[in-house]
Amino acid sequence: MHPRIEDYALIGDEQTAALVGKDGSIDWLCVPRFDSGACFARLLGDEENGHWRIAPVGADRCTRRGYRPDTLVLDTEWDTPQGTVRVTDLMPQRDRAPDLIRIVEGVSGHVTVHSTLRLRFDYGSIIPWMRRSGGHRVAVAGPDSVWLRSEPEVRTWGKDFGTHSEFTVAEGERVAFVLTWHPSHEPRPGLVDPYEALGSSVRDWRRWAARCRYDGPYRDAVVRSLITLKALTYRPTGGIVAAATTSLPEELGGVRNWDYRYCWLRDSTLTLGALLSAGYHKEAGAWRDWLLRAVAGDPADLQIMYGVAGERRLPEFELPWLAGFADSAPVRIGNGAVSQLQLDVYGEVLDSLWLARRSGLSPKPHMWSMQNILLEWLRAHWQQPDEGLWEVRGGRRHFVHSKVMVWVAADRAVRTLEEYPELPGDMAGWRTLRDAVHREVCEKGYDPDRNTFTQYYGSRELDAALLLIPRIGFLPPDDPRVIGTVDAVRAELGHDGFVRRYAGSGIDGLPGGEGVFLACSFWLADALHLTGRTQEARELFERLVGLANDVGLLSEEYDPVAGRQLGNFPQAFSHIALVNTALVQFGGGGAG
Repeated sequence: MHPRIEDYALIGDEQTAALVGKDGSIDWLCVPRFDSGACFARLLGDEENGHWRIAPVGADRCTRRGYRPDTLVLDTEWDTPQGTVRVTDLMPQRDRAPDLIRIVEGVSGHVTVHSTLRLRFDYGSIIPWMRRSGGHRVAVAGPDSVWLRSEPEVRTWGKDFGTHSEFTVAEGERVAFVLTWHPSHEPRPGLVDPYEALGSSVRDWRRWAARCRYDGPYRDAVVRSLITLKALTYRPTGGIVAAATTSLPEELGGVRNWDYRYCWLRDSTLTLGALLSAGYHKEAGAWRDWLLRAVAGDPADLQIMYGVAGERRLPEFELPWLAGFADSAPVRIGNGAVSQLQLDVYGEVLDSLWLARRSGLSPKPHMWSMQNILLEWLRAHWQQPDEGLWEVRGGRRHFVHSKVMVWVAADRAVRTLEEYPELPGDMAGWRTLRDAVHREVCEKGYDPDRNTFTQYYGSRELDAALLLIPRIGFLPPDDPRVIGTVDAVRAELGHDGFVRRYAGSGIDGLPGGEGVFLACSFWLADALHLTGRTQEARELFERLVGLANDVGLLSEEYDPVAGRQLGNFPQAFSHIALVNTALVQFGGGGAG
């Protein structure tokens, strides 16, 4: 049976990440970056598309597993008739080359363990040439080279285009495997000591987690979410990818399969607020700096997403040799939504930079002038229709959330000048813009008969993004229109107490449906809390935290009927929402 999305755990080195299944198989790893080609792609295909499984002979799923507290180091254990064995997986922070370390340890008895390694470069399409070299197995194909070694050395052989090892461990005995990638034209990187790397990784992660200043209920879930967010950060630039994967389906067997290994501007304010409120100012500053570099240039060219280093070209194409997760094709690389117009991102960028300044992050010399230029472009173009927050592929409309975020852009600029009157800017003009947008949204985006804001001007459809209206300050939480909107979204987009992004009206131009959207469900918890329904908000938050898998990870969506996670995994947006909701309900409101 194909593993479920929730069967996986994440390990990583803050430049890329791997997914480890309950059966002890690493089924996804892109090297050297999150958005590089995968050398293990079983996640989206089968065993012949690349994987690395270490498990007791004859065993299937593990007996138990878990992260070492406050770390990204994963322990997986099997109880067998012969004894108990543990596999510890980690990717230490790299100096130059990525290392994947797997340490097999006998816990009791004598257990025979088998390792099967199938390397397949370029998303499972290329079988490398394998050779031996000084106790190593070396795989080479085109630009990629991988070295495998074990300490102590164990018997290894090739069979069926795979590399196999088998050995027995008794209580207290350990065998460590190290897999190292490097460009094939360069010499082999220096050897890493697996046991030293394990010790330093545990210490480093715990030292980082100890900086979390949130001390309310569900602290373990908050810390796990922050660790996951840190793991999805591309350390050289500070960019944070939306997820470690591509093409995990929003509907099993459907076509809603997208590449999320890039950085979305829509996440910027919520990410910044979560990091600042939890005490991670250094990481918040790195994200803010990535944001400034990415959006630099002509404001007309502002994109909704960028590569981890700020790359702009992310062409979308399909991989026909991969069947897709649970036969959900196509598998897509790149993301065609990069070329869409989404007016809301201007508001999100300006809101993020306002929050950064207000929270004490040192402003950059060009930051305010960039904000001026972005706002002036927005003033001239805000009345255009766009594709909206959810990247619909069914045509442009006047989305209410997009217009609300235009209001946010003008509002944050005005508030900046009010707090820092020495800065240059068109205070009167921006106030006029803010008032005009607010007036239009309330006239054209609000349905007085149903007492709710709508998805776009003139529609009867709703959008879960409307739940953000009180949080961003467009209207106060006690405004009857806000309460009506929260109730309408809950009634019309609700499913088993959770929330879908929007109704299946065909607005996104795609067949099929999707699950409930976890970030939106956290937004509902926030809205309930802000509108005075604290007990309902906390009950929903508890249910959402309970949807995390056994190691505390959340994907993008959830299917309440099948009880399964859906979408790319783990999803930064979901974990950011968890942190922010905990801060709203238990931490004094947070920085956002």
